[in-house]
Amino acid sequence: MENEITYPLERSYSLSVAEVCKALNTDETSGITHAEAEKRALKFGLNIYQSQKKKSIWMMLIGQFSSPIVYLLFVAAFASMYFGNAIEAISILVVIFLNALIGFFMELQARTSMRALKKMDQVFSKVIRHGKTKELPAEQILPGDLMVLEAGDMIPADGRIVQFNQLQCDESPLTGESFPALKQLEAINGAVELADRVNMVFKGTAVMNGNAKVVVTGTGENTELGKITSMVDRPQVTTTPLDLKINKLTKKLIWITLVMTGLFSLSAVLEGKSWLLILETSIALAVAAFPEGLPIVATVALAYGMLLMARKNAIVKKLSAVETLGGVNVIFTDKTGTLTENKIYVELLGFPDEVLQVAIEKGVLKYLSGSRQSGGENFEKLILIGTLCNDASLEDKDSGKKAVGDPVEVALLHLTQASGVSPAQLTTAYPRLAETPFSAETKMMATLNQHEGLDFVAAKGAVESILDKCTQIQVGKENLPLTKAQRTSIISAAEKISADGLRVLAFGYREAPKISKEDYLEDLIYVGMVGFLDPPRLAVKGAIATCRTAGIKTVMITGDHPMTALNIAMKTGIASKDDQEVIKGSELPDMKSLSKQWHKRILSAVVFARTTPRQKLEIVEVYQKAGYLVAMTGDGVNDAPALKQADIGIAMGLRGTQVAKETASIVLKDDSFVSIARAVAHGREIFQNIQRFVIYLVSCNLSEIFIVTLLGFLAPQTILLPLQILFLNMVTDVFPALALGLGKGDPTVMEKSPRDPKLDIISNKNWLMIVLYATLITGSVVLAVFYCRAFVSNDPKVLNNIAFITLAFAQLFHVFNMSSNHSGIWSNEVTKNRFVWLALLLCFFLVFLVYLFPQTRVALDLSIFPIDAWMVAILASLLPLVVVQIYKIIWGKRKSTSR
Repeated sequence: MENEITYPLERSYSLSVAEVCKALNTDETSGITHAEAEKRALKFGLNIYQSQKKKSIWMMLIGQFSSPIVYLLFVAAFASMYFGNAIEAISILVVIFLNALIGFFMELQARTSMRALKKMDQVFSKVIRHGKTKELPAEQILPGDLMVLEAGDMIPADGRIVQFNQLQCDESPLTGESFPALKQLEAINGAVELADRVNMVFKGTAVMNGNAKVVVTGTGENTELGKITSMVDRPQVTTTPLDLKINKLTKKLIWITLVMTGLFSLSAVLEGKSWLLILETSIALAVAAFPEGLPIVATVALAYGMLLMARKNAIVKKLSAVETLGGVNVIFTDKTGTLTENKIYVELLGFPDEVLQVAIEKGVLKYLSGSRQSGGENFEKLILIGTLCNDASLEDKDSGKKAVGDPVEVALLHLTQASGVSPAQLTTAYPRLAETPFSAETKMMATLNQHEGLDFVAAKGAVESILDKCTQIQVGKENLPLTKAQRTSIISAAEKISADGLRVLAFGYREAPKISKEDYLEDLIYVGMVGFLDPPRLAVKGAIATCRTAGIKTVMITGDHPMTALNIAMKTGIASKDDQEVIKGSELPDMKSLSKQWHKRILSAVVFARTTPRQKLEIVEVYQKAGYLVAMTGDGVNDAPALKQADIGIAMGLRGTQVAKETASIVLKDDSFVSIARAVAHGREIFQNIQRFVIYLVSCNLSEIFIVTLLGFLAPQTILLPLQILFLNMVTDVFPALALGLGKGDPTVMEKSPRDPKLDIISNKNWLMIVLYATLITGSVVLAVFYCRAFVSNDPKVLNNIAFITLAFAQLFHVFNMSSNHSGIWSNEVTKNRFVWLALLLCFFLVFLVYLFPQTRVALDLSIFPIDAWMVAILASLLPLVVVQIYKIIWGKRKSTSR
């Protein structure tokens, strides 16, 4: 084997076995030689694909500092250090690093959880080299190797089938198909989709039934799995909606600061005030402008949400994904394994005189229409045929053995078991004498069995194939001649069932004292047919209804058959009687040049079928360009590119492939769509909490800007010092804000439409309220200062302290103004939040604590002042709360009267 091989080999499915072996310079019976294997190992490397490169621990830590508000805090710290305010600088740096460490450890925990989900077992595979069969690690498989595959094997590389027996493969991770692919040997002409390359096997799929020998045509990056992985590994840098909103807010605060500083500086220069005073006041304004606590409060709120979601079976890999999920208005979902159970079950029983809808619930057969008595003798014969004409075996919980065989045959055994009959007892009572295996030519399988001196033929297969072998039809206890009209009626009924997305098999039998093994597939009696389906998960319909109520559109996007996809879409409530359009992948035009009509059609569709991984990705992009915030769910390799492109990728933890789990932002431990609905609700609650504490923090900081500016004009000696403002921002602001971030959300959050992702975190209406809050707090502080100057003391230091204490208490009481307008005054989401009360107790304690120790009093330039000054400060600090609550009472009464 010294000739150069053709590798990678394009369109192997279109070549004959001989052509493939020649191109790869291998032998279809003995494989490659050991010497050739050594050469190819050096040339082509290991049979692995490059999994996504993970950020190093250091890069993950450094990434926590990449935020405009963090940059500004660094500037403020260095400015403070330059002007000799070391305590202030150190305080700011502590805030920055504490925030970074929280975010870092939460992401590290998510990475650890993901590592626990990975399958650690090494896969081995049998190959024939130099005429001898040997077992090798999958990574050592080489192009041209001759693989030996059996039922239950994971396929380690792409390959062209050279020999097979009843081979069926589960290719759902790659294609999305519910039913196993039945394989053949002949070459296929023309270009065909992956699901139709029936003479090939693919890396990452599994052998469900039969056995085969396969020449390896692709390893590592040159497999279909590797190609999809390379699509996933495209560099992509995205900024989350929350990051964008906070960055935008930061820029607004910068402009507010510049304007206020400019006005103050201009007037101060005109009045001839000292440059030192102007500089100190400018620094105070800069410190007042930026809510130093915002990054840490946002991080803790998201981390808390991350932990709660982990308890509810959702592993969130990045903090910002918690909030982003709450803004989702479209969920793209795969069908197989996500909406459905990824197991084949009997859905329908079709007998000559009626069709019955059935379901197996908790191991018991339930009749959704008709009853077991309706099927009668035909049903008894059908389960007997389905059990005897069957090579599968059920799982054994005692021994830990899993179900093995064709999923359709496993489903038939489940039907027998659910009807109260033991499959094992039937096969023992009817020992097999002969078998005709299923083939692509005959499209049927049959067995010859014996029971109590009688021979019994059991046959199942395609409806037309079985009917061709039948001369009679069983109706109840009678066997009647099968007429042409009956044959036409049965075929018509089967086509209707297939059109509903079910796979259909027909059943026939024959019983006689002595039946020849050579021609037992003759004169069969038709019994009935069975419709099979991968059924939807029980709780999915309710979860999709919840999402619809919440204004979230659910779109199915699958590689499965169009009618199967529509059937599940109807059952789960994704599609309705008025909306049954299914767009097939073959119909989709080039997404780069979409017409307005196609653009509109894609955005209105709810079911996409027979889609390729690239088409899934492109459909997600179409929605994103239209302004939607997109979540994508999936479990297969074929979902991975779209999972990465979506704003939020959600992978299934139990059934999901490793590629899907590595790509997604969130991994569901229970694979349940219900968990997605819960996670969306939680994301919305978190955004409400974030919005609430941002309004609180910004209104507090804006009041500080107003106070510094006003006192700078009216009473420069009483102006708040930078370190005093920093103390307020880091103590009396942060803890109440943190408590607001950890509160329980609105229970009606999923009854409302999703927020517009384009809107800022603070709306124009919110800004109006913020200015009102800030004005009230400013007014209370200025009132306290001037009252004390007139009636208590005109000492600048005392007046500065009065301003400090009044502002501190006013900000603490202000937290109660953050309840929603529709809530009660005394009983609302803020007053019910135990964290708020704990935060207030802590803050009041800390304020009094700084007065107890001389060292802290000196650091903050505080002094002991008269008790009547304390009373003025406390009463003035209550004014904003009283005014706002009176306004809410009046507004609430007006609202109820107008109704």
